[in-house]
Amino acid sequence: MAVLSTQGLGVAFGAKKAVNDFSLEVGEGQLVGLIGPNGAGKTTTIDAITGFVPATGAVTFDGTDISSFSSTQRARAGLGRTWQSSELFDDLTVMENLQVAAERIDVKGFLRDLVRPRNDDLSEMEAILDSLELTGAAGVLPTDLSHGQRKLVGVARALAARPKVLCMDEPAAGLDTEESQALGRRIRSLVDGGLSVLLIDHDMGLVLTICDYLYVLDFGQLIAEGTPAQIRADKRVITAYLGDRHGESEAEANGMPEASTSNLQEGEG
Repeated sequence: MAVLSTQGLGVAFGAKKAVNDFSLEVGEGQLVGLIGPNGAGKTTTIDAITGFVPATGAVTFDGTDISSFSSTQRARAGLGRTWQSSELFDDLTVMENLQVAAERIDVKGFLRDLVRPRNDDLSEMEAILDSLELTGAAGVLPTDLSHGQRKLVGVARALAARPKVLCMDEPAAGLDTEESQALGRRIRSLVDGGLSVLLIDHDMGLVLTICDYLYVLDFGQLIAEGTPAQIRADKRVITAYLGDRHGESEAEANGMPEASTSNLQEGEG
């Protein structure tokens, strides 16, 4: 059963259609990947799903049509996201970053705290840090962490808001192969624990290894969907990543044709 779905999702910037009539489903406890070449419309799709850009079509979350909801309302309903940049509060410790994310500031919450102050039980936050192997970083400032650790804190902060579905926008960006593989194992363990995830990433080795199902966008249009094995063998996907569309291949434009071919066809990081 789908916990998150889109039906005919569309996003336009002027005359340009960034996303065109796109439908997907994310089931409970499922890790779904959304991939495609640069400029395919992946981040715009997540922006539309989470309410950060206007869109046509419908977004359904946990059985409710949330198309008219603001980004804040969608987040409060349990639809979380991470960003390409870590967006951490560098003057707060890692634990304090998680506490800020977990705090739901509204009138009811303010009045409730006046009558019954919030219990600063950190056990849930500690459990989140444990799950991402960040236990020793609780009292550390983000500026003192490695780039890979900062990425994990961004994931931890999103989890602190208790999402039912987490949309992840390129969490492995800037990570080396070892860090990316470690991140993949942690994401997979979260999904195996019951979290549903919609994942965007350019690391084909990562998405082809850990995802249950994949959707592939090109120029905002769905060109393929299926299991990782089906996507590796799909000629439309190979053409989108490696074919001559603009006088040179997408992979050549990124300066990595050999790596892209290997990652797409073999799923190796």
